[in-house]
Amino acid sequence: MKKTQILVVDDDPAMSRLVRTNLKARGYEVAAAMNGEEALETIEREFFNLIILDIMMPKLDGLEVCRRVREWSEVPIIILSAKGDEKDKVTCLDLGANDYLTKPFGIAELVARIKAALRYSDVFRFKQDKPSLTCGEIEIDFLKRRVTVGGKEVILTPTEYFLLQALATDVGKVLTHQMLLQKAWGTEYSDEKQYLTVYISRLRRKLEKDPDNPRYIITVPRVGYYLFSET
Repeated sequence: MKKTQILVVDDDPAMSRLVRTNLKARGYEVAAAMNGEEALETIEREFFNLIILDIMMPKLDGLEVCRRVREWSEVPIIILSAKGDEKDKVTCLDLGANDYLTKPFGIAELVARIKAALRYSDVFRFKQDKPSLTCGEIEIDFLKRRVTVGGKEVILTPTEYFLLQALATDVGKVLTHQMLLQKAWGTEYSDEKQYLTVYISRLRRKLEKDPDNPRYIITVPRVGYYLFSET
């Protein structure tokens, strides 16, 4: 079986070596890049299952690398940063990162986050009673992982799709913040409420005519969300 390919992008040699050594010991195939420009060149040249990306780097910072990668690839990206406030996390998630881990961190936690991010490659993680679902103008084809609004296809990132799929598996039922985080991200993310805030907002911008007054993705204050079906 081919090993999982991971790229570690960090300009701190000690941190890069620590992460690479521990991941290799756990059976991963690991490559390294020391700055943003080198990272982009490596990503364009080689295939990776996941990217671990520092923010503060010379030449191109991690935010710009993440933005450019997301223009053409949905490879899972985990951000590593010494900056841990919520604003920084939201910025990274809004650019398309799958996860955000604050330095210093434990290797066991990093490995758990890697395993969770890699699960996004499995698009059939949820069992469906039907191959498709219609909610007003929104149609979800679970077999093809295709979403349309008013007959026009809407392109969702893997994270956006998995969140919508989590809502759709229990259409019409209120799912708490914790339930949604665990269903769409995994048990490691039950307390990461800001993840939901970012991705619910992104889904609404893509699926709702008026995102500020949503018709389909409904908020239940202090509890969670549900997907409203008119049928």
